[in-house]
Amino acid sequence: MVNILLVEDQAIVRQGLKIMLEQDEKLRVVAEGENGQEAIQQLEHHLIDLVVMDIRMPVMNGLEATSKIKQRWPHIKILILTTFNDDEYAMRALKDGASGFLLKTSDRQQLIGAVHSILKGGMSIHEEVAAKVMPRLLHRPVKKEENLHEATREWSLTPRELSIVKLVGEGQTNKEIATLLHLSVGTVKNHLTQILQKLGLRDRTQLAIFAVKQGLV
Repeated sequence: MVNILLVEDQAIVRQGLKIMLEQDEKLRVVAEGENGQEAIQQLEHHLIDLVVMDIRMPVMNGLEATSKIKQRWPHIKILILTTFNDDEYAMRALKDGASGFLLKTSDRQQLIGAVHSILKGGMSIHEEVAAKVMPRLLHRPVKKEENLHEATREWSLTPRELSIVKLVGEGQTNKEIATLLHLSVGTVKNHLTQILQKLGLRDRTQLAIFAVKQGLV
């Protein structure tokens, strides 16, 4: 069972979302909040796997809450669900650790699909937003060489491991990485296992997202 915290300041919308989510027998809304501050309070009292949260709310908005939640509970997934098709909102949410950005024009199937994708370590972005956001994410300037050296210390990665992270972020397969770095596929897999452990990530999808967010590609 997946425990969900639903954060939305309009009660009728919150009730509708709860009904939609719980039509999937694997999902359960165990806590609710009307703003980001209440979200944090609920997280202090409930074991939550996923937060589904609006952006524009009183007291504390969803963007500020996303940043605070990921700082305190980095393992918790966050899906932003909003009426605002704004790429700046999306960029900030993803940068601060959200795993998805979905518009409220989405239907039940899109919502449930996004939830399961995020829970598996993927990233889910509404297609109307993705058309504007993904080019910006994928063409962020590469970090300067001196910053990359700082990054190896910050994440405890070796130069070889950092090279592999960058290549994963570029979408290279294990075989392609092995060829480019003159390694065996088995060695690449071993490196990836170590990298995921060091960064606290689950799979190469999360690693690719990490590489993009950190400006390594």
